[in-house]
Amino acid sequence: MRKLTKVIAAASMLLLLSASLFADPPKRPGEPYYSSSSASSSAYSSLSVIEALQNSFRSISNTMLPAVVEVDVTETKTYTDPFGGMSNPFEFFFGSPRGNNGDDSDKKNQREYESKGLGSGVIVRKTGNTFYILTNNHVAGSATKISIKLNDGREFEGKLVGADSRIDVALVSFESKDSSIPVAKLGDSDKVQPGDICMAFGAPLGYSQSVTQGIVSAVGRSESHMSAISDYIQTDAAINQGNSGGPLVNIYGEVIGINTWIASSSGGSVGLGFAIPINNLKSAIDSFIKKGKVVYGWVGVSLVDVTKEYKDELGVGDTIGAFAAEVFSNSPAFKGGIKPGDYIIEVNGKKVKSTNQLVRDIGSLEAGSTANFTVIRGGKRISDIVVKIEERANENDINNSRMWPGFIASPLSDKAREQLKIDDKKVKGVVATNVEEKSPAASLRIQNGDVITAVNGKKVNNLAEFYAELAAAQKSVNFDIYSNGGTITTGTYRF
Repeated sequence: MRKLTKVIAAASMLLLLSASLFADPPKRPGEPYYSSSSASSSAYSSLSVIEALQNSFRSISNTMLPAVVEVDVTETKTYTDPFGGMSNPFEFFFGSPRGNNGDDSDKKNQREYESKGLGSGVIVRKTGNTFYILTNNHVAGSATKISIKLNDGREFEGKLVGADSRIDVALVSFESKDSSIPVAKLGDSDKVQPGDICMAFGAPLGYSQSVTQGIVSAVGRSESHMSAISDYIQTDAAINQGNSGGPLVNIYGEVIGINTWIASSSGGSVGLGFAIPINNLKSAIDSFIKKGKVVYGWVGVSLVDVTKEYKDELGVGDTIGAFAAEVFSNSPAFKGGIKPGDYIIEVNGKKVKSTNQLVRDIGSLEAGSTANFTVIRGGKRISDIVVKIEERANENDINNSRMWPGFIASPLSDKAREQLKIDDKKVKGVVATNVEEKSPAASLRIQNGDVITAVNGKKVNNLAEFYAELAAAQKSVNFDIYSNGGTITTGTYRF
């Protein structure tokens, strides 16, 4: 009822606005009389502005829709048959006279079935007779069959070129000799700002070739529950299930993002839609076509977000950056001269705005290229660190034994003293946290909660001093650890 009241109120306002535009204005005492012709002229002038806006939306839709496709997918899934393939289900409970008592292995009981779904996509490239469609990994990444449907109703068999779950992107191709099939123009998502008018295209709930319009609500969305490998454009343009993989377009008819997910308690649009910025995906298109996968750059540092208290002890103040807590030995960062405790503030002249942004920027660097890092170390700015980027290995191939030093040092704050029950105010140092299994720290028997008071025999009172001594260590290191009222020295780790 409330929605109906709003609709009636909106309709009434529209009627009043129309009446005010086209009716003669009322004559007040002492005012000259205005003819209806002058009022009509003003009204039509106002209407022409609205028509121009409508024509713009029509033009964008007419240009974009032929490049937007419906992606119909079939996935082969498995389930466990509780009856183990028995012809008589009673055998499961009472056993078989042939000796089969329903104890077959799960593998033998696996059954396959086909699951169908749909999403959207946009044609972003053409090479010869091959057209390439950008969509989401959760739309086409696991598909065994793909059908591409154009806006004119034609259907083509699709082929998965490549998919990546980390960034939730996939590239699908189809073959056609029709050179009139258009390719969408890609825009510059770095220029997108809140308040920009945008349009979302796709097949929401199966209603193909749908268009919704709204504004960009926010940019750079990368909260903790979102993927760290991508920031998002937020929009209030209606996005529903089936819109995934479709383009978010600006007023120039350029693709600025790929619609990916919605925040909703009901499962339907509530004005919180999110799109992957197209600039995050441009290199992925090339990688899929050349290598069939997204190739991420890797430098070999463990980055963590730090608190104001942490930054104060490091001596970086309010400077925005990303903290390199650990460095993999023999990694590009290690070879280039990045040390544990470095506070990274720039890469290739671009300021670091957050840890997630730095992860994305490094991931987009091409393997074999070089990058110039600017860091704060020991309160000093260092700008000549050149790192040669390598291809990121499989997560399973990243070995903790190479993580140096194998733990994150934290301030010995009053709260930490209370938790560790350290009453002696003379005890100074840092607290070992997040000790990695099989790491150098683990081999030295360092445990979470240990208070490190010296590095190679030199006392350390805070984080800045600890990481300065760690950076100065040559070839080997040992630590003094305060424990139970006394101090012990670890063995020596050589690197």
